[in-house]
Amino acid sequence: MLNELYHSLDPVAFSAGPITVYWYGISYIVGAVLTGVVMYRTQRRWGLGISVDDLMTVVIGVVFGLLIGGRLFYVLFYGDGYYFEHPLEILATNHGGMSFHGGLVGGIVGGVLACRLCRLSAWTVADLAVIGAPVALALGRCANFVNGELWGKPTDLPWGVVFESGGDVARHPSQLYEALLEGVLLFIVMQALSRRKPLLPQGTFMGVFVAWYGVARILVEFVRVPDAQLGYLFGGVVTMGQLLSAPLVVAGVALIVYALRAKRPQRDYLEG
Repeated sequence: MLNELYHSLDPVAFSAGPITVYWYGISYIVGAVLTGVVMYRTQRRWGLGISVDDLMTVVIGVVFGLLIGGRLFYVLFYGDGYYFEHPLEILATNHGGMSFHGGLVGGIVGGVLACRLCRLSAWTVADLAVIGAPVALALGRCANFVNGELWGKPTDLPWGVVFESGGDVARHPSQLYEALLEGVLLFIVMQALSRRKPLLPQGTFMGVFVAWYGVARILVEFVRVPDAQLGYLFGGVVTMGQLLSAPLVVAGVALIVYALRAKRPQRDYLEG
């Protein structure tokens, strides 16, 4: 039976002396590179003419913003006051602790700053980024699975997995659910939309990405165990992940409506 599968994957990819490389870190690097590749191929198909150098600058800006924002949001919303008592632990990213919602905010800020530096339209670049971002999301969730973290509630379904840190019980592999919903399926949808003729206006892809992620995250949270230090909020009704994802659904739908009404064409360089 598959529900007797015991998680025994090693989160360490390799070690060389004092240096230890984790699959989670590799997923960030490979995800960023593949996202950049998808962005470049998409803009070339759209005929935007963005250079490789400018695109690399944007990707680097997004990655730095993502790392900073993801860590800060985790500290503020998931730390439950721990990091205020142990401020030096904020820098201990090797102990884990990243928030997608913070990464999204930080990535947007970093991307906008990079776009201003390269004189690119932030809206178009954001649309390009979210077309490739599901690849990075899928890799990140698979890395969560390898780490044996963020597992789900107990289940008797045939694909339940016994995680060492989750006790002697089969659990939903919620990391893989998210990899499928937020990664594989969303990537297919974004690829299909990016090939539509005429090309969808600026902001549409960002809106679809944000709304889809919000819905997918809310659904998966029903079978995912909340962070131990927080538990369920508001009397056991919602999780922090659902609380932070609900505004994404609203913002995503609003952005889609606005983009379709404004009908601003995709373009690469800013006016002036």
